[in-house]
Amino acid sequence: MALSNFVPLVIALLCCSPLVVARVSDRVDRVLTRAAVQVFGGYVDEFRSEHPHRQSALRAAHFPTTYREYGARTLLYAGLLGVAGAIFGIYVIWAGLLVLAIDPETMREALPSALSVLANLGGVPALSLAELFVLLLGSCLTLGAIAGGGTYWLRWWYPTYAADARARRIESGLPSTVAFIYALSRSGMEFPKVIRIVAAQRGTYGATAAEFEVAVRNMDTFGMDVISAVQEMGRRSPSPQFREFSENLVSVLQSGHSLSDFLERQYHDYQEESESQQEQMLELLATLAEAYVTVLVAGPLFLITILVIIGIAVGDTLDPLQVLIYLILPFGNLAFVIYLSMITDSIDPGQATDDESTPQTPTSAVPTAAATDGGVSHARQRENVDRLRYYRLLDGVRDRIGDPLRTFLDRPGLTLVVTVPIALAAVLSRLPAAVAGAGFDVTAIDDVVALCLLFVLAVFAGFYERHRRRIDAIEAAIPDLLDRLASVNEAGMPMISAVDHIRDSDLGPLGRELDRVWADVQWGADIQTALRRFGRRVRTRSTSRVVTLLTEAMNASGNLATVLRIAARQAAADRRLKRERRQAMVEYTIVVYVSFLVFLFIITVLGAYLLPNLPAETVETASGAGGDIDGLGGLSEGETAAYSTLFYHATLIQGLLSGLIAGQLSTGDVRAGAKHAVVLVGLSVLLFAVVV
Repeated sequence: MALSNFVPLVIALLCCSPLVVARVSDRVDRVLTRAAVQVFGGYVDEFRSEHPHRQSALRAAHFPTTYREYGARTLLYAGLLGVAGAIFGIYVIWAGLLVLAIDPETMREALPSALSVLANLGGVPALSLAELFVLLLGSCLTLGAIAGGGTYWLRWWYPTYAADARARRIESGLPSTVAFIYALSRSGMEFPKVIRIVAAQRGTYGATAAEFEVAVRNMDTFGMDVISAVQEMGRRSPSPQFREFSENLVSVLQSGHSLSDFLERQYHDYQEESESQQEQMLELLATLAEAYVTVLVAGPLFLITILVIIGIAVGDTLDPLQVLIYLILPFGNLAFVIYLSMITDSIDPGQATDDESTPQTPTSAVPTAAATDGGVSHARQRENVDRLRYYRLLDGVRDRIGDPLRTFLDRPGLTLVVTVPIALAAVLSRLPAAVAGAGFDVTAIDDVVALCLLFVLAVFAGFYERHRRRIDAIEAAIPDLLDRLASVNEAGMPMISAVDHIRDSDLGPLGRELDRVWADVQWGADIQTALRRFGRRVRTRSTSRVVTLLTEAMNASGNLATVLRIAARQAAADRRLKRERRQAMVEYTIVVYVSFLVFLFIITVLGAYLLPNLPAETVETASGAGGDIDGLGGLSEGETAAYSTLFYHATLIQGLLSGLIAGQLSTGDVRAGAKHAVVLVGLSVLLFAVVV
């Protein structure tokens, strides 16, 4: 085959390469953007007024680009991929004609029995030059139009999708954000300063704080007053609920009514709305749990049973079973896990914050301190800062290695760094036995893989459950802590003395954290810094909200009793919603367990009692099919072993994924399913080792 035949393919790859390189190279991205604006910028501006919804979607999604730039890049991408799709279409048709020109009998021999019907398409007669030209022209135009049009549509659809996703995140975080604003306003802080503080807490309040960044940017960059900035913030928001809140807030600010009273009403309204949304979410999760049991547990079990019966009565069904067990079953469960993660992304008030990796002391503060020494040059300051950064990095590594047990309890995911290499080494040690024969013998390593999987899951689950229970105990004690702090503060005691006064109270693991807070204060840290370090150690959203509220309120007023009461009510409401969800989902976790046990029981019966008792020898009938005297076929020893192996693997895959889904349904975190997966996979290994 001549090399010139691949010249169009090289052209197609060259059309796609700038788009790929631009994802990793800022310079290429700028060049591509500049070229797109020069070529298509005028066309985009000409039709700007016809698509106002596209402009609003870009603003609502907070894309860091202009409408002119985004539209020009869209047209450039669509053109390049349209050309590439047209060229690839030629090769697709070319390859299809080469395959279909093969003799049908040759194709039938090469294809699996389940796909032998495709052999009837072989033997396509040779096409004339004109017919071939028309076919290739039609294919390249069709695939090119699909590639270009699809790219254009997807590029303009994505901002709307991103805006809708932001709207959901904004509305889920709005109750806690309004409670935060309400508490700060009750502390006597001015409202413009409140907006700035909320905008700075993006790691705690997420997309809702990002909306307030719009108001702060309008005030700082464009010189807007606070009312105009809030109005513009509401108009740009993708969330109807947030827009309504902004409009009501502007009305209160313009009328001069009590801001604290308005925020208190909004706080209670949104709290009721959160409870209503949780009820709807629980109903949805209940429906999804029932759908999961029906479609991904009972459905595959029914298909496996049917395919086994067909294999016994008619012929080999190993290929369809392999597709079902190794492809459909895992990918179906993984798709369900992903979908469940999407809808439960923001309903758990105790999830980890986004700034878990924040260092304990900001490095940006070091140059400021160094600048006080007038005799130190700027270069020397940079050297000192870099040296301090490296020291902190090495100090953190030394602490983690020096006390691995505490490190694993604080970050259970790090256990995978140790257990996964051990498991891989054990599996690799068994590979020579698996490839010793004529082909790859999966039965030589499947037991080792199952045991290694149990080892990895069990270690992770053990540390994760210890970590989660500690965090749950701390969060459960936070409302009580805040109430006690409020009572002591109402008696006239300052915050530092109040922390010292209540740290010996019975607050469980939170008492030890308060001891660490007090130790930081004794070593010279101010109370705000000590509380921030406490928030970084615990790393949950609820504790971050409390720490942020306390540290900011202490800067505004010494009378924190009202603020502490508000924070206590918010923390208690979050705990109540979380507890109600767990209680409601317990029954569906049990349903997942029961459905898997039924799956395991039936598969074990098929593998332990049905397959071994089938006739091993078959009688040749007049039609040439194998069968016994009653018309039912038997299975050879090799086929029986193959079916048993497939059954074993099906229970391992189903046990692993069902366990993960059970944990995700009950807590919203797939990591909580590790302990369930250990139980279900362990039952599968034990039952097949004893019975089968």
